[in-house]
Amino acid sequence: MPNKKSTLRQRRHNRIRSKITGTAERPRLVVFRSLNHIYAQVIDDTKGIILVSSSDLKTKTKGKKTDKAKDIGMAIAESAKSKKIEKVVFDRNGYKYHGRVKALAEGAREGGLQF
Repeated sequence: MPNKKSTLRQRRHNRIRSKITGTAERPRLVVFRSLNHIYAQVIDDTKGIILVSSSDLKTKTKGKKTDKAKDIGMAIAESAKSKKIEKVVFDRNGYKYHGRVKALAEGAREGGLQF
């Protein structure tokens, strides 16, 4: 049985997903964080495909988790811009907009994504 914290996050995620969808013009930037790593994906929900993905497993940067998250945000923005994606919808996946999630979002904004 999942713990209460993950159940509440899943509820928040379902509530957010009922309002947010990614289209071809404006795909969805999804963040997933585990205890040790952070992942980001740009998804087109109309076709059901992942356009761009990045994680801190691919980059071997050293430092704090928030610094890695900011680097992942910049990397995903660079990858998205190479596929001509300028605007996205940010999906925090039920997590609080704080810490690593906020750092990833700021990195993506610095990289040139608009949301």
